[in-house]
Order: sequence, then structure tokens, then C-alpha cells
Amino acid sequence: MSAAPAALAGRYRLESLVGCGGMGDVYRAQDERLKRTVAIKVIRENIASDPAFLERFSREARAVAAVNHPHICTVYDSGEHDGTPYIVMEYLEGESLAERLKRGPLKHDDAVQYAIQIADALATKVSDFRAVSY
Repeated sequence: MSAAPAALAGRYRLESLVGCGGMGDVYRAQDERLKRTVAIKVIRENIASDPAFLERFSREARAVAAVNHPHICTVYDSGEHDGTPYIVMEYLEGESLAERLKRGPLKHDDAVQYAIQIADALATKVSDFRAVSY
């Protein structure tokens, strides 16, 4: 887990850790200027000095920011605080598909609807990513 500060650049107040991934940790936070809840992904401390990972993290922010789709979270901001890059995104309540599957298998109709939504998001994402400079 990243050793994230309580606040980033004075604008975002971190509240709680909501998830951990391969490149970063995601926190629920408050945007003090716009008075809204956001999600902030902070790059992991152990890779924060690796130029390849820094570029990948930056590329992720640009790529997702280029996409506008109801099944893909919106990127609001990105930056760096005390040398640690972060991405500010729309905060979405709910459970992940992995969490849902722990309760048992999906009904066929639900699985089909989820698959359609995921495929639609991926199709949009792929076409929009082609326009993003890597």
C-alpha cells in the first residue's frame, strides 16, 4: 500500500482506502474545492521512481480521460504531490464483479447484461484509445 498523505495538494482530503491494484492504491476522498466525493489512485511507492511505470501511469490517465462512456469512470484530474503521481476519478459506489461472484453465480440474464455493458465499454475504449498519443 502507498504511504499516501492525508491530503493531496491541499485540494483533496483522503478518507479511506477502497482498493489496491498492481500499480496503485485507490482512496475515497473529498474534493474540497468542488465539494464532491472522488476516487484517487495513487501510484505505489515501490514503483514511483521507475520511469517505465511513471509513463504507464501517466498514459493510463490520458487514455481514460479521453473516453466518455457511461460504463467507464470519468477522470477529473491528475497531478503529482511530493513526487507521487495521482489520478482523480469519479467515485462509484457498489461492489465489484469479483465481490458479487463470492455470493454465488449470476443469473443467466444478469450475466448477459453485464457482458453487454462490458463489451460496449471496451469497444468504445478501444476506438477512443486510438486517438490518444502514447
